Amino acid sequence: MKVIVIAAGSGRRISEETKHLPKYLIKVNDKTIMERQSAVYKKYNVDQIIIITGPNKEKFTVDGFTYVEDVNYQRHDILGSLMEARKHITGDVMIVYSDIVFDDAVLSKIIESKDDIGIAIDLEWKKSYIGRTDHPLSEAENVVLDTNQNVIEIKKNISTEPENTVGEFLGIMKMSPRGSEIFVKKFEELEKSHTGMFHNAPSLEKAYLTDMIQELIDSKIIISPIIVSGKWCEIDTLQDLQRAHKLFP
Repeated sequence: MKVIVIAAGSGRRISEETKHLPKYLIKVNDKTIMERQSAVYKKYNVDQIIIITGPNKEKFTVDGFTYVEDVNYQRHDILGSLMEARKHITGDVMIVYSDIVFDDAVLSKIIESKDDIGIAIDLEWKKSYIGRTDHPLSEAENVVLDTNQNVIEIKKNISTEPENTVGEFLGIMKMSPRGSEIFVKKFEELEKSHTGMFHNAPSLEKAYLTDMIQELIDSKIIISPIIVSGKWCEIDTLQDLQRAHKLFP
């Protein structure tokens, strides 16, 4: 199992002190997000961690990781940065955002998934938005499940039928060898032919991972929900960081 962490962003929304620091190196109490994620990975069968870097790449000084630089980070959003490491999207692989902290209970559920492409979803997501005035509900990357628990939509500002279930995408996707092949093949097809807006993004280069997941859904490729329980949080603002300090002492 490989893990690819998309760490080409900075902590500019959090504070002046972190705006020139990769989010992955922001400390939650005495440990960086990188250290906290790595500690969880070590408990499972993860044999390689690939970190995609952007600005301030020189701040990554820890050995034992594979670093891939996104030299075009200013032109890219999450998807573009991820595909700088496309040669590593093979076999069993997890794609993970660099601004999330999670416990064993979350990762164990994801590791157990045997589906070709699965995405981690929290159905109790609204609880974590209480008091988050700097990061409101409208910024959540929501996932819609139909009555058969099929993933049918993923984006921000979801409105859906009342019988459907809405959760939040954690920022973790797991793929089997076949799933990895499907993902890369679809992206490379788009790279050759797509122009203009791409789902909710102005272009393919500026797309989020969620835009690519929606493209797979629209192409009738099954995206399996991995419903997680356990402790996790996203760190995008100072409020988020303060909450993380309480959740992960």
